Amino acid sequence: MEKIIAYKKIAKDMIADFEGRKNKSNRAIRYQVIADDATGNYLLLRNGWKGAVRFYNVLVHIEVTAEGLVWLHQDSTDLIIADKLLEAGIPEANMVLGFHAPIMRADTSFAVGEEEWGQAISTFQE
Repeated sequence: MEKIIAYKKIAKDMIADFEGRKNKSNRAIRYQVIADDATGNYLLLRNGWKGAVRFYNVLVHIEVTAEGLVWLHQDSTDLIIADKLLEAGIPEANMVLGFHAPIMRADTSFAVGEEEWGQAISTFQE
């Protein structure tokens, strides 16, 4: 339980830090933090208009599961969020690169997340 609380704090603080830096650098586009401690989901959204171009997308999505796995679902930054999470103390064995297909995760040093994706992996291999 302590590990999960610590991982949630790392994820929330990291997303808030990115949001603070982004909002200082660009006034035309807002960066918004969506943090849900109950479900362990932490997102950074980009939202706004620059001239006639609409910007709306998820830049970062980190989920901390009840099993103590940290899922990096989305990283559309140049910061390499997985490395930042490692530096913050989350080991590879507890981190799943969710933006990779389940079959590809086995070729990394990170967790595969088979509990949630075992069905998808076996279906993909058939």
